Amino acid sequence: MSKLFVSSSPHLRSNCSTRKIMLDVIIALLPSCAAAVVFFGWRALMLLGVCVLTCVFSEYICRIVMKREQTIGDLSAVVTGVLLALNLPANLNPLMAVFGSVAAIVVVKQMFGGIGMNFVNPALAARIILTVSFPTAMTNWIPTAYQSVDAVSSATPLASESGAYSYLQLFLGNHGGSMGETCALAILLGGIYLVLRKVIVPTIPVVYIGTAALMALILGLDPLEQILSGGIMLGAVFMATDYTTSPVTKWGKVVYALGCGVLTMLIRTFANLPEGVSFSILIMNILTPLIESATAPSAFGEKKGRRAK
Repeated sequence: MSKLFVSSSPHLRSNCSTRKIMLDVIIALLPSCAAAVVFFGWRALMLLGVCVLTCVFSEYICRIVMKREQTIGDLSAVVTGVLLALNLPANLNPLMAVFGSVAAIVVVKQMFGGIGMNFVNPALAARIILTVSFPTAMTNWIPTAYQSVDAVSSATPLASESGAYSYLQLFLGNHGGSMGETCALAILLGGIYLVLRKVIVPTIPVVYIGTAALMALILGLDPLEQILSGGIMLGAVFMATDYTTSPVTKWGKVVYALGCGVLTMLIRTFANLPEGVSFSILIMNILTPLIESATAPSAFGEKKGRRAK
């Protein structure tokens, strides 16, 4: 007769580890990294290396100082470094990238307990810190290797006149902007990979992008141009879907993504910034606990809002 074991939940466990998930995310980010190098050259490759190395080194030192078990092997610091680099302009001073990387790992992640404990996305928080600290450098876009310097201003499609770029240019990424947000094709390939690998479900990206498109239509803007411009695609696929900072409930994901889409378009339209993805996702990250509480399913035997007698 086999022995019976009594243990606390969860009783069903997945064989998927944090390292495997992060490795899948890194693989999904490779097309965007490749596109960044193709369009922006060695500067993009340098910033990717600087951000990844700084993030990994910062986490290593933090875990030693805090006398905690080392976690650099789970590759989460690598993912943070890649995501932060892809959110930066290719001509950013590497020292600023170092500053942002340290802020992402030390302040946003490790000071709150490490992976799974941070309440906002580290890469997005670091981008906002850099934008507030160095606004000129963070909005100084350079043309791609396939654009004429004389014919093209350094403005992104969001900051330029409507129709300045064709849909094909926007989709392929031949325009100014942060390194990883320009090529929608590369982001789409990465997103499809993550869905097929079941790392993410398409709820948040689809609802986020759909809401942004609907809001653009209501506000009298070109929906397709708005989706393919700026960081909506990158944010919806890789950052809004972060396990730690997004809701786990089905309807919570929908509410969260709706909020991201609405806030993004309101900030783009009415705020003194052409882009609103980082701030909108950060705000919804903060609201995630409330969203989960409001959308949590009732336990078996209980009615919504009260315990069964």
